[in-house]
Amino acid sequence: MPRRAILGCAGPQLTRDERRFFAEQDPLGFILFARNCENPEQVRALVDQLRDSVGRADAPVLIDQEGGRVQRLKPPTWRHAPAPGRFAELAERDLDAAREAAQLNARLLAHELGELGITVDCVPCLDIRVPGASEVIGDRSFGADPGLIAALGKAVVDGLLTGGVLPTIKHVPGHGRALVDSHHELPRVAADLATLRASDFRPFAELVGAYWAMTAHVIYTAIDPDRPATLSPSVIGETIRDEIGFDGVLISDDLSMQALSGGFAERAAGSLAAGCDLVLHCNGAREEMAAVMAGTGALDGETMRRVQMGERARRAWARPLDAEAARRQLDALLAGA
Repeated sequence: MPRRAILGCAGPQLTRDERRFFAEQDPLGFILFARNCENPEQVRALVDQLRDSVGRADAPVLIDQEGGRVQRLKPPTWRHAPAPGRFAELAERDLDAAREAAQLNARLLAHELGELGITVDCVPCLDIRVPGASEVIGDRSFGADPGLIAALGKAVVDGLLTGGVLPTIKHVPGHGRALVDSHHELPRVAADLATLRASDFRPFAELVGAYWAMTAHVIYTAIDPDRPATLSPSVIGETIRDEIGFDGVLISDDLSMQALSGGFAERAAGSLAAGCDLVLHCNGAREEMAAVMAGTGALDGETMRRVQMGERARRAWARPLDAEAARRQLDALLAGA
C-alpha cells in the first residue's frame, strides 16, 4: 500500500538516488515545480520516471498551475494563463462571460497538463481577498465576494474535470485574511467565527464536491488558538469535515513552509493525526523528504476510498478539446475585461 505523502524531486530528471528513495518509500504521488519543467518532452519523460519509480501508472502527479504569477509551466514554452483576478475584473462587467472565460481557461489548463501526464492541478484558490492582508494571495483570489468566488471557482472545477484533471480547492478554510505570508511565518487570523462562516468558509462550502482540497498553514483563533489548520484536529474535524462538509482528499500545504515549526517527521505525523489524508513536501531536499516519510504511514482504507473516488471521476469526466478554438474564444472574452 502506498504511503500518505506527495513529494517533489530536485531537477528535470530523476537521479539514481531519487529513484531508489522513491521505490523504497513509495509515496502516493509527486508534485512538479518550475525547476522540474524545461520542455514538454522532458516533462513527459520525468512524469513517466516518477511513476515508474513507484511502479504505479496511476500515481497522482500534481502541479500549481494557477495562471498569473503562480505558474510552474512558464512562457514562452507554455501559454501565459491569466491570473484569477482577471476573471474577477471581467465579472464586474459581465458575470456570465467571466464564468465562461474561467471555465475555458481551466479547460485549456487541463488540456495542457493532460498532454504531459499531470493529473491534479492545485487550483482553484478560493481565498477571500481582504484589503490590508498579505499579498501572498492578492490576484490569486477571485475577489472579495464569497458568492462570486464560489461561482468562478465552480467554473474552474468544471473546466478542469472536463479536461480529465482533478482540481484542488485551497487554502481551506481560508487564507485571505492572513496578514503575513505563510511561506515565511505563521499567520494568525483573529476574525470571529460568525465572520468566518459568512465569508471565508462559504466558497469552500459551496464547492465541497471537489475531489481534493489543500489546508492553510494559518491559525484561526476562534477555532484553535494554538495550532494552524494543518495541525489542528478542531479545524479539520469540526470545521473542514463537519461544518464545511468536505469529504474528499485533504492534503496539507507544503510542510517545508516556515509557518510550521518542529522537525519534518513531527510535522508529517501531526498533520496526519489532525486529519489530513496526505502530506505534501515540495522542495525535493532528500534529507527533509526522508524525515517526512519517517512520520508518514501507509494509506488507510478511507484515504484510499477518497483517492479512488477522485480518480474514477477524473476519467469519467474527460472530454476532447479543440484547443485552438478554445484559446480564440477565451481571448475574445478577456478582451472586454
